[in-house]
Amino acid sequence: MHRRTQPRTPRTPRPTRSRRTALAVSAALLAAAPLLTACGGDAHPGAAAVVGGERIDVAGLQAQVKDVRAAQAASPESAQLVASTGDLGRRKLNSMIFDRIVERVARDKGVTASRAELQETRTAFVRQSGGEDRLAAALLQEQGVAPNQIDGVVRRNVLLNKIAAQVGADGSPEGQKKLTDVFTAASKDLGIDVNPRYGAWDDAQIRLASTTAPWLRQVSKAPEAVGAGA
Repeated sequence: MHRRTQPRTPRTPRPTRSRRTALAVSAALLAAAPLLTACGGDAHPGAAAVVGGERIDVAGLQAQVKDVRAAQAASPESAQLVASTGDLGRRKLNSMIFDRIVERVARDKGVTASRAELQETRTAFVRQSGGEDRLAAALLQEQGVAPNQIDGVVRRNVLLNKIAAQVGADGSPEGQKKLTDVFTAASKDLGIDVNPRYGAWDDAQIRLASTTAPWLRQVSKAPEAVGAGA
C-alpha cells in the first residue's frame, strides 16, 4: 500500500502630472529607517502600525516596498532611484497611514469617489504626463509609487480635492487651517499607534514625525477633472 502524502499548501502569490496641483498633494506624503519585521514593544506583534484599531501588517508594508523596488530595478535609472529612497519603508508606511485618514475624513464628510471620477482623473494624469509610461516613470521617480499603486494615488487625489472643496480650503491661510483641523481631528480620533522603530505619528502634522510632508499646504481647489460632484 502506498503511503499517502499531505498535499503542499500553495504559496500565496505576492502582490505584484493629472494636474500639477493634484500630483503635488501626494508627492509630499512620500518623504522619509529601514524596513523592520516586528512591532516595537510587541504590543502588536507583526504590525507596522495600528490605525483605528486596524493593523497595517509588516508583510503588507513589505509587499508595497518590494513592488517599488522591482519597478526601480527595471528602470534605466535604477541605481539613482534606489539610492534616493533608502527610507522607502518609512515613506510607504507614512502613505498607508495617511490613506486611512483620508478614507475616514471622506466617510465622515460623505465624500465619495465614483468609478467615472477615478477614470476621468487617471486619464487627466496620463494626458498631462504625456502617456501612461511617462506617468508611471514620474510617479516612481518623484513619489516612490509602483505602477500597480497608481490607482491608489488617483483615489487619494480625488478624495483630497473633494474634501478640500467641501471645507472651503483654498490657498489662503484660513482655508488651509480648516483642512488641517479636519485631518488633525480625524488623526487623533483614529488613535494611531506606530511601531516606534518606524517613528512616532504626529497628529498635528498628520505624518510620521521623522518625515517631511507639508501636504495640506499644497491642497488648493479641486481640479476640474474631479467632476461636478466636487
